[in-house]
Amino acid sequence: MLMTDDDQGTVFSDYTPHRRYDAIRDSKLTIYDPIDPDDPDLWIPADELEHLLDTALRRVSLSGLAPRTRSKHAKEHICRALGYPVPKGFRKTKPRFPCQRFDVYVQKSNNLQIWNEDLEPERRYVIIRVSENEMVTGVRVVTGAILMHLDTTGTRTRKYQARMVTGARPFELATDGDTELLRHLVRSHVSNRSYGPLDHPRKGQLMPIDEVLDRLRSMIGMSFGYLGSDQERNRGGALHALVCQRLGYDDFQDDGQFPDLRHQLIEVKLQTSSTIDLGLVLPSSTEALDMPMIDGYKLRVCDVRYALFFAVKKNDNVTLTHLIMTTGERFFDRFPLFTGKLMNTKLQISLPADFFR
Repeated sequence: MLMTDDDQGTVFSDYTPHRRYDAIRDSKLTIYDPIDPDDPDLWIPADELEHLLDTALRRVSLSGLAPRTRSKHAKEHICRALGYPVPKGFRKTKPRFPCQRFDVYVQKSNNLQIWNEDLEPERRYVIIRVSENEMVTGVRVVTGAILMHLDTTGTRTRKYQARMVTGARPFELATDGDTELLRHLVRSHVSNRSYGPLDHPRKGQLMPIDEVLDRLRSMIGMSFGYLGSDQERNRGGALHALVCQRLGYDDFQDDGQFPDLRHQLIEVKLQTSSTIDLGLVLPSSTEALDMPMIDGYKLRVCDVRYALFFAVKKNDNVTLTHLIMTTGERFFDRFPLFTGKLMNTKLQISLPADFFR
């Protein structure tokens, strides 16, 4: 027998969790009101919680949503499935659902990433699996203790992040020029037609940063296809191809290495949110790049030029609205480290192939 909550359209089987759903709904409690695990009416055991959420969320579409929006929509569906009112905004509590002591992760791959906190053995983790077209295909509820067994290394990956702040102008040069080292090597009005974007840079082939900006600023206002909320490489590929075209290359190449356009020492970033992911090395680092010396000079990370494009998403397209260029050396003069932290850390756990059965 199937039962339907008429207000929300969520379908449940005639099963104990539906009784708890009714009790939670009638209690008027919010997701921020903790419940004692000994409460027989309001506390939902892990197996029943999994049944409720798997029944309610399976086949829900999260297609075309940015990661944060996708997470928000998933949480809204969870609230409705459990009988809780949907809050106007979700607080950054630990865990995200204090009521039933669980966190939520939406996964397209088996690589579970937990940011800036350790696993807690008694906390529940609601892991939602979505397909390539971002349809929910299953939900698992496991404790931190179970995930600890799956975490074979306990290694945390550290990642730098900064905050993107656009200005009033659509394009901006946020430095007074290239680094002092690079100024000895740049030359105006170079042609890239005989070279590829992944060739090593050479003296006399590097154009000045202001000329790079001048060539790229006509891209503001351009739109191109949005290939999915978590396909940064694909979206970046479309942008990189346009950048290569504007800089005079005959073809587009991308090997995923830093910097994106090795021949011109340019790292290209497409931002649809305020968080800039910088990877494992600070842009201002004086660490040497893995490139041949040029005229006796060893190129450094801080010599790389950054082209940061900000874009707005509408339907299945993104439109470029701002371009800001700077050197790695001056990067943090313009883009502050995110939330005052030097680094964010993530714990990566490889879920078994049969995790969602």
